[in-house]
Amino acid sequence: MNKYLKIALFGFLLWLVPFLTGFLFVDMEGNFTVDEIFFKSIMIIVGSFTSVVLAINYFKDVKKDYVKEGTVVGVIWLIINLGIDLFFVSSGFFQMTVVEYFTDIGIRYLAIPIYTIGIGFILKNRK
Repeated sequence: MNKYLKIALFGFLLWLVPFLTGFLFVDMEGNFTVDEIFFKSIMIIVGSFTSVVLAINYFKDVKKDYVKEGTVVGVIWLIINLGIDLFFVSSGFFQMTVVEYFTDIGIRYLAIPIYTIGIGFILKNRK
């Protein structure tokens, strides 16, 4: 698979998996079926797990410049995830302001480049 297609596809999947998982915990009216804090914890775990699995699969084809690759892919995935979410915020699907979005959800996406850059450093320093 083309490197750039892979980055884009994995970035979209990184957004899609937690998004679809969230529907398991929300009723048809948009109300949580579980405690909101528990829901947020589950979403962090699902997002983190998905990030790491996709990053591991991405790095299987990387042979050099691991930190650079981790930085690039992490920032692109961050932009993809924020971009899709901001589309939903601006369209009214997520019933919150942009400021509420960033303080409640968006800031968590900063973990994405942390994972990918961290994997890049691990691969660079392995012996």
